Amino acid sequence: MARILPPFAALRAFEAAARHCSFKLASEELNLSPSAVSHQIRSLEDFLGVCLFQRNGRSLECAGLGRTVGGEVARAL
Repeated sequence: MARILPPFAALRAFEAAARHCSFKLASEELNLSPSAVSHQIRSLEDFLGVCLFQRNGRSLECAGLGRTVGGEVARAL
């Protein structure tokens, strides 16, 4: 039975954004646009069926599950 894994690019974007608490800083690190990072994270959230970040205007913080998943993804990468 094959396991379905989330896209690696989305995991990498999520890990950087979670570490920096910023799509902008993550985008600079990954040499992507902030919009591309946002789209990658949105695709990961859709894949997992959960919200990983609390978005409040221009501020960003990991939601409860986002903190847990962020630690696991960071260790895996």
